[in-house]
Amino acid sequence: MDYSILKWIHILSSTVLFGTGIGLAFYFFAAHQMSSLPAIKFTTRMVVLGDLLFTTPAGIVQIVSGVLLINTLGLEYSEPWLFYALCLFVFAGVCWLPVVWMQVKMRDIAQTVSKIEDMPAQYWKLHRLWVLLGTLAFPALVAVFWLMVTKPDF
Repeated sequence: MDYSILKWIHILSSTVLFGTGIGLAFYFFAAHQMSSLPAIKFTTRMVVLGDLLFTTPAGIVQIVSGVLLINTLGLEYSEPWLFYALCLFVFAGVCWLPVVWMQVKMRDIAQTVSKIEDMPAQYWKLHRLWVLLGTLAFPALVAVFWLMVTKPDF
């Protein structure tokens, strides 16, 4: 595959991954700040769908296009900037995978209650963990962008 097309695919998928991720997280977080059950029900459904349609495919394309770029450019995985970027990407993925499960669980729980006051403690525990994991993953992905753009010589 042509390097320019491969690089474009990689940049485009990173934009979709990061943009969709932060957008979905913003609306998910905002709906919970409103304490509105209809908003929470709608947003949890849409966030799960958005992750299925956009974030997951973009993450897969990131991995595939990244490996192809590394091989095309003849880079070594031990190159410090690349090694750190990959570690941070894996770290963000390790944070994100349980978040996907939590969002599905939260969506399912939210659909069963008729008043926000009836939301079980388990839901709010999942929400707090969701916030924590997102708070950890976000700066990791920002750092990956920085490493990819600057390719610092450590």
